[in-house]
Amino acid sequence: MPTRPSVIEEPGAGHPFPPDLHDARHLWLKAGLLLAWAAVSFGACYFARDLQFMVVGGWPLGYWIASQGAVLVFIGIVAIYCAAMNHFERQDANAAAGVDTPPSTPDAPGPGAPGKPHV
Repeated sequence: MPTRPSVIEEPGAGHPFPPDLHDARHLWLKAGLLLAWAAVSFGACYFARDLQFMVVGGWPLGYWIASQGAVLVFIGIVAIYCAAMNHFERQDANAAAGVDTPPSTPDAPGPGAPGKPHV
């Protein structure tokens, strides 16, 4: 009977997520974005009739939320998640490389700044 090769031996096999993808920063980000998604999906649509008194562009606010607003918020959530994950990955890469990013001071001129010769 032929045996199936293990996951390690399979070419192109996926690997489980590394544990650092589940640290507190990522979990708080995911929880916050999931809360925003739930609020827009269920909260705004549930109260759409109560929002009819607000008129935007000649149409009731409930119409805008139902037709376009929720979709735009979902796209915004994805964009925020991408930007935050890029930021987290840069922080982790800098920490792994041992690079300590000092805070920039606007008073300290850098190399080539006017008034200070570069040595």
